[in-house]
Amino acid sequence: MTLCVHIRQLATRTHTLVQDLRIEVAPGRILTLMGPSGSGKSSVLAAIAGTLEGVTEGSEALRFEGTVTLDGRELTTLPTAQRGVGLLFQDDLLFAHMTVAENLLFAVPAGPRRERLAAVEDALQDAGLAGFGERDPATLSGGQRARVALMRALLARPRALLLDEPFSKLDAALRDQFRAFVFDHLRDSGVPAVLVTHDAADVADAALVLELGRA
Repeated sequence: MTLCVHIRQLATRTHTLVQDLRIEVAPGRILTLMGPSGSGKSSVLAAIAGTLEGVTEGSEALRFEGTVTLDGRELTTLPTAQRGVGLLFQDDLLFAHMTVAENLLFAVPAGPRRERLAAVEDALQDAGLAGFGERDPATLSGGQRARVALMRALLARPRALLLDEPFSKLDAALRDQFRAFVFDHLRDSGVPAVLVTHDAADVADAALVLELGRA
């Protein structure tokens, strides 16, 4: 599944944030978006995910002109829930009232419960968290929570994944470990991904880097 994005213009009524940007990400590849704060990195992710409604630049609403396709399927006019695009943020956003296993199960598509539970157990094993299913997320370390958040995103079987500075709140040693964990899983799963970061150390592939600047 290849993700293709053409942003002719991402702008407010008075200010152009991004213009004539083309993105193409093949299965299992990770494209990195970099640039200063305010250059439009997170807004590009919102345009891909279909979550631009309500996003503002200053006090003005953003307008997107362009196309988003995934494996040849046009997504531009589809609502977020129908795009098959996953999101991973700085914060893990785990549900505090659910156990670790329940957080993961929430993401698994509908099907026989036995198969869904097995998918959760496999994900915990894969994340090095076997036996953690009944734990309260509040009892996990930052790195453990981050791994649960990633596995939850992948269990939803996204056709593409967007990552908005997911490593920025981790300490240096943990950041290196989790970054490798994320990149390995994306490559193995064949999911195309777009990563936003301020840190050059987060770049997954030096040949797939786009630098956004202020318009």
